[in-house]
Amino acid sequence: MKDVKEQLTGAVYGLGWGAVRRLPEPAAVRLGRTIADTAWKRRGRSVLRLESNLARVVPEASPERLAELSHAGMRSYMRYWMESFRLPVWSPDRIRAGLEVKDIHLVEEALESGRGVVAALPHLANWDLAGAWITTRLGRPFTTVAERLKPESLYDRFVAYRESLGMEVLPHAGGSAFGTLARRLREGGLVCLVADRDLSASGIEVSFFGEPARMPAGPALLAQQTGALLLPVTLWYDSPTTMRGQIHPAVAVPETGTRPERTAVMTQQVADAFATGIAEHPEDWHMLQRLWTADLEPRAASGGGRAPETETP
Repeated sequence: MKDVKEQLTGAVYGLGWGAVRRLPEPAAVRLGRTIADTAWKRRGRSVLRLESNLARVVPEASPERLAELSHAGMRSYMRYWMESFRLPVWSPDRIRAGLEVKDIHLVEEALESGRGVVAALPHLANWDLAGAWITTRLGRPFTTVAERLKPESLYDRFVAYRESLGMEVLPHAGGSAFGTLARRLREGGLVCLVADRDLSASGIEVSFFGEPARMPAGPALLAQQTGALLLPVTLWYDSPTTMRGQIHPAVAVPETGTRPERTAVMTQQVADAFATGIAEHPEDWHMLQRLWTADLEPRAASGGGRAPETETP
């Protein structure tokens, strides 16, 4: 049964890439909204989890306000998918017009000086569009990491898709990704990592909207080990056709403390920057999974790994 489900999942995504990219853009937008509205009305596990997460982001919200936010959140999430299915056929001009980033000079100046940059992003708006935009602007690729999805054909499709946008994609599993990322940074390259949800048992505990959560140590460790600049980045949808972004101030490596202590301080600063962006645009935060320690299964909360749950690619 599991193999059948994986095959069906792969077929559905394949259909999306094959069919949605051929639709006129207004038709793709309508399709995305219809799917989002249907999913929201069914009140399934993902919608309820999104609402639960948003309740921590907007603690003063009434049940009616949370429902509005989760509805807008599902529409934002499906907009991400509709855009992502169509990104490979967007022209460079369409990609450039789709995003405006404040303080992008922080990235450009570091790279021009030969210093590597680690851009850390949460699951806000469309990080794939941001990736396509930065490769178009810089005229060179960057390196990222992707979870190895099941079925394998789906993972291969995601890798091919992201590589077509100008990304070098490394598998999250296997243990070799960190070394490759470090080499790219020492060469003065750009590494972009979605970093608001820990997929390992080695994440750093942070205070996130006033409650404990775990986030990846990788961005902080890479910055310490390579001397790269660590820049948190947040995104949000600004209009039906455009997105905006903010490069936050660089997270400095503390001058004192042990390596774990420095990593904890830096990861907390990244989490704080994420929280600022998410609080300003909660409807664009696509966190449909458990995040806070209190929500994890006992074996996951104690460091024994996460309970199985679908991860946003």
